[in-house]
Amino acid sequence: MLKKTPLIKITVVLLFIILLLFALIEARNFLYPLFFAILLAYLLYPLANFLEKKHFPRILANLISIIFAIVVVAGGVFFIYSQLRIFVQDFPALKNQALANVDTLEQWIETTFGVSSREQHIWVRERISDFFESGAQFFGDAFTATTSTLAKIGLMPVYIFFMLYYRNKFKEFILQLVPNEKHQKTERILSDVSFVTERYMGGVFVVVLILCILNSIGLMIVGLKYAILLGVISALFNFIPYFGTLIGGIVPLLYTLVVSPYPEKALGVIIFFIIIQFIENNILTPNITGGNVQLNPFVTILSIIIGGMIWGIPGMFLIVPFLAMFKIFCQYVDGMHPYAFLLGTRGTERHALNKEKFTAIFKKWR
Repeated sequence: MLKKTPLIKITVVLLFIILLLFALIEARNFLYPLFFAILLAYLLYPLANFLEKKHFPRILANLISIIFAIVVVAGGVFFIYSQLRIFVQDFPALKNQALANVDTLEQWIETTFGVSSREQHIWVRERISDFFESGAQFFGDAFTATTSTLAKIGLMPVYIFFMLYYRNKFKEFILQLVPNEKHQKTERILSDVSFVTERYMGGVFVVVLILCILNSIGLMIVGLKYAILLGVISALFNFIPYFGTLIGGIVPLLYTLVVSPYPEKALGVIIFFIIIQFIENNILTPNITGGNVQLNPFVTILSIIIGGMIWGIPGMFLIVPFLAMFKIFCQYVDGMHPYAFLLGTRGTERHALNKEKFTAIFKKWR
């Protein structure tokens, strides 16, 4: 029998991680719809539970909740599609405007720096022309991919229904797996996971809805055409923590620089999204989503990158709430407390910037 040396233990752990990642990647088309269904079941649970308390049978309460969610999502998709159709129809005019912007930029570079841009001019015009000429095909392929994805996750309503219907059975199953003396701790873990996940999911959807409105109004004020479409698309990226506002802001910024007849409005777009970033991080998310997840930013950013490497965009959204669930588990299980400490926000309080420290600095330099 081999002696369990530190090298063997590390090898076993690394082998387990590699096999786990391989399994997650290979089974992604099955797993990420299932994981989405788990989160959406938590999101719809308050509505289903409310209807049950109003003496609706559980089956009917679950069906009403799921149908309500489908109607809301279908309405949002139809709205974006209707706005996008107008955008695609204007592609010829947008191509001409983009080429005119390139001509203006080239003239400015040649006048300012004395650099001939003849070869660059030909190359850039060809690239822009190719992009806009293939734009309709691009969006057609995008909708085909979206349709394919929707087909793969078509079982999600079924998953959600049974998760809501068998929720008490799942809880009882978990309790049967642990000794009787640990039932109280297990119920606390399940209760905390449910509370944090419900708050996070509901809060994220409310924040994105508010940002759809704020972004659309702000881009209208800046003076962009297609302000509603660009505002909604940029807001949807906020389902991804930290990176969402940055990625979302790039979309209207690129439109302004390349396609808009007034590229100078890009400065207004940048200023607007800096304001939105501040509002989202300091007002909306803390007060709506709450601080219940309590994951430190470094771990969150790393997890989002890893989630994107494994499952793409779905992984970037899913990783944060499930990592929060894992942190709650670590908080209650003996021997796992260091991992909860590593994932959480505690331990750096004395280095944080707050009102008292700014006051002390002001007094020192006064």
